[in-house]
Amino acid sequence: MEKKEFYRQYLPHFQQPGQAYFITWSLKEAIPALALDSYTKKIELLQNQIKMQKIIKSKDSVIENLEKEYHLVRRKYIKAFNDLLDVEQKSSINLSGPQNAQAVISSLRYWEGKKLTNYAFTIMSNHIHWVFATHSKDEKGNLVYLQDILKSVKQFTSNQINKLEGRKGTLWQKESFDTTIRNQEHLFNAINYTLNNPVKAGLVSDWRLWPASYCAEIFL
Repeated sequence: MEKKEFYRQYLPHFQQPGQAYFITWSLKEAIPALALDSYTKKIELLQNQIKMQKIIKSKDSVIENLEKEYHLVRRKYIKAFNDLLDVEQKSSINLSGPQNAQAVISSLRYWEGKKLTNYAFTIMSNHIHWVFATHSKDEKGNLVYLQDILKSVKQFTSNQINKLEGRKGTLWQKESFDTTIRNQEHLFNAINYTLNNPVKAGLVSDWRLWPASYCAEIFL
């Protein structure tokens, strides 16, 4: 597949080499079917409207208003997604169990120093939060893209966890929610959200007590 700075699944994704990201993805069964269907349809409608307005060269104000509405709906979509995950619906697989968590941790750390720098991650029972920065280039001088990293991590963890669980088939939701880190405040907020997810869920009183969490020393 041709590597691009923009790629699309249900939501548009932007991937600039040397960029920091806040990523969330979940088990396929974590989100009920059609639970977010209304958001998906609204986003697709707005994307098409924006595209059409640009083609017919509408006023900048018209396009800007549509883009504002799109970003608002996207934020609501991601919040609804996270709220559903935080309900901690029971699933047949527990990602935070020792063996599964270790498989995920090994994958998240595999590209450390080669393609990325880890800032923080938390593995919950049905989803993962991950904050990291991609390097501009890898050891061979090739550009580093988010698309490649996520594909690698998802494929490896899917294979490993399926073996551990004695199962076959799709493990992960197709969609990942990636947010580009805008500034230092946004970075700290993303790390704080990530680490305190188990606390918010009432699983531990302090994030340091959750065995499937990590935070880079620089942020401690």
